[in-house]
Parts: sequence; structure tokens; C-alpha cells
Amino acid sequence: MANIVAIVGRPNVGKSTFFNRLVERRQAIMNNEPGVTRDRHYGYGEWIGKHFTVIDTGGYVEGSEDVFEEAIRRQVKLAVDEASVILFMVDAQMGLTGLDEEFAKVIRQSKKPVYVVANKSDTTDSAFHEGEFYKLGLGEVYAISSTTGSGTGDLLDEVVSHFESEGVEDPEAGIPRIAILGRPNVGKSSFLNTLLGEERSIVTDVAGTTRDAINTHYKMYGKDFILVDTAGLRKKNRTKEDIEFFSVLRSIQALQDSDVCIVMIDAERGFEAQDMSIIALGQRYNKGMIILVNKWDLVEKDTMTAKRFEDSIKERLGPLSYIPIMFISVHKKQRIFQAIEKAVEVYDNLHKKIPTSRLNEIMLREIENYPPPALKGKQIKIKYLTQLPGRVPTFALFCNLPQYIKAPYERYLENKMRTHFDFTGAPLRLFFRKK
Repeated sequence: MANIVAIVGRPNVGKSTFFNRLVERRQAIMNNEPGVTRDRHYGYGEWIGKHFTVIDTGGYVEGSEDVFEEAIRRQVKLAVDEASVILFMVDAQMGLTGLDEEFAKVIRQSKKPVYVVANKSDTTDSAFHEGEFYKLGLGEVYAISSTTGSGTGDLLDEVVSHFESEGVEDPEAGIPRIAILGRPNVGKSSFLNTLLGEERSIVTDVAGTTRDAINTHYKMYGKDFILVDTAGLRKKNRTKEDIEFFSVLRSIQALQDSDVCIVMIDAERGFEAQDMSIIALGQRYNKGMIILVNKWDLVEKDTMTAKRFEDSIKERLGPLSYIPIMFISVHKKQRIFQAIEKAVEVYDNLHKKIPTSRLNEIMLREIENYPPPALKGKQIKIKYLTQLPGRVPTFALFCNLPQYIKAPYERYLENKMRTHFDFTGAPLRLFFRKK
């Protein structure tokens, strides 16, 4: 049996707060506003030597026709199906509600171990209401406080008793991470769902539908990857709500934690300043990158449209024009798997090692053909190159006057390295050292 715990319940009972306590980090966004969590959110916890996966879910509301709440209900049911133990969270301060009773009917169908968790049990009023939850007929009620942690030990002792194995401490350790970034409503969640063939992230026409960074395991070409769907990144002056502010922080954190960034742009709106800001952020953190122009099926085009569009983007990118550009349509499923294939290629380029002998044979010849310009009457001589260990391709170039090497000549060397060794989508770092 897998060690998976799903936290479910109606809106605003403290599921995300308890999730963050179990994974011991502020991973899920918390807010007093109902409906903050929408997608399934995964994290990893440990108790008395047993490791387990925790699933945070959105608040379950039965009978609502709201587009988000309907999608949230589907996400909750998927989490219940996936889990080995279910924590049905209720609000001890408010007492038993009709929504709790309706959701209990759904939980009973699962035939899995269920624990009723009466959260916010840190006042005298809450103690008065705790007995009401036995009416649900789901067994023992555990009174806890997600905020202070009281009562969680007894609950977790019971939960982990269902796990036959100790589990894996961090199932994501060492697995390449690919973050899907972009402005709101460019098709990030639709791209992820189409790749997976399931509704992993909720998709609507409303900008800002995705709030948390959603991690999903994905296997392709015999390799495991973690795809990270993120909230849309917009300009700071347009970020007004607290929830959106924290969503942006989660997206930036996902970028920092990733190996490769897929930056999606809207073909109808073109390449905008915010797209460039996202790419610059990826470059600042030395991430491999590709650009996907989505909704390409909606653009009127001739034989040269793609080339003109690509040239205009590369002109804006300047020194970052090494980033590959692909034209896709998530709706028509055009070139989406080729896009992931390209992301895999970029990841491989990040870890490419060039033998020192081959590096010197090729690059010293290029340097001899076009040596560094003399400065103050002094000739600069680069005598030796070697690759250094690092998360991105990093090279040391030994010369007599490293302080006189200027940026244009450094770009020349970088371009020659890309020509000979194919570092598509990967940033290069060159360090000049005195010989």
C-alpha cells in the first residue's frame, strides 16, 4: 500500500495550514478567504520514521454550479481515489454543517481508512461542538489545532499505523525539474493537462485560475521528470490581492528550484515586456530555457510568418538569442511532445561535459584566428581552457591579462562554443584567470 494521506473537507476549515505543518514548510498558500486552494497539491512528511505523501485539496462544495467549485470537486475525488488514508477535516468552532454531512456521503464510498479531524480545537467553544461530528458515523474524532500543532501527534500515530513500509524520504530528490512559466492565461495548465492526458490542473478562461505551483511526475524517453505548473506572472503594479502576491512568490520559487524553464507566450498578443522580464529572471538564475509560442493555430499566417515572428523575438532577446523558440498549439495538440523533447535536450546540454583536449584543440584555433584585441599596447594571450564542475556549463580560460578581456570578445567565445559543442538553451559561464 502506498503511503499517501489526503486532507479533504469543505472550504476554510484549515486544510492548507495542516498540510504546511505536515510538510514542515509554507508550501501551500493560506488565507481566510474560502476557495484559495484549487488544484491537488503534493508534499512530503515524516512521522516516527515513516515517510508519506500528503495531498492538499480544495474545499468541497456539493451542488454548486460555480466553474471553480465543480472543478475542485473533481480534484478532491481524484485525491480520495489516490490516497491510502483520508483525513476528513471539519471546523470544531463552527460545529457540524450541512456541507460536512453531504461530503461525508462521498467519503463513505471510498472504503478507505478515514479519520475525522476537528480542527481549530483550541477554545472552550470548540470542545462543546466536537461531539457533534460523531453523527457522521465515520468513527473516532481527533481534536487538533493546525496552527499550534496540539493533538496532531495522536492523530499521526494512527495514520502511519496503516503504512506497511517506511516510504521514501523525498521521492523528488535528484529528478530533473521543468517549470512551465508565463503570463496569466497563456495556456500553461492546458499544456500540462494535455501532456498528461488528465485534468491535473484546473483550466478555465479566468486569468489567475492556478494559484499554487503544482508538481507532477512525468516520464518520457525513459527518463523521469517533474513538471511544475505555475501561476501567471504579471507586472508588480497589477498584483493587487494578497493571494495573487503569494502565487507570484510560489512561481518565482518554482523557477529558482527548476533546471529548465519553459516560457510560454501568447501568439495573438505577441512577445511583450513581461515575457522578457520572465526570461531575464530565468537568465539571472542560470536556468536552461525554451520559449513556446502557444495558440499558433489562431494566427493568420503565410510561409514567412513563423520566421518573422522568431526573428522579432530574437532581436528582443539580444545575447539570450540562444534560447530555442517553438510554435505550438495546445488546443490542436501541435508539437507539444516535441516541446518536451526540446526541454529534455536543454537539460542534457546543461550537464554536457567537453573533454579538455577537444575543447583546447577547437577553441585555441578559433582564438588564434581572431585573438583578443590589444589594449594599452599589450597583447592578450589565452593559453589554456578547461571545463569546471557546476550546475551549468562553466569554463575557465587562462591568459596573461584576464582583466583586459571585454564583454564583446567574451560573447564571441561563447558563440563559438555554442557553434562547435551545441549548448542549445543552456547558459554558459566563462571565467578568465591569470596563467
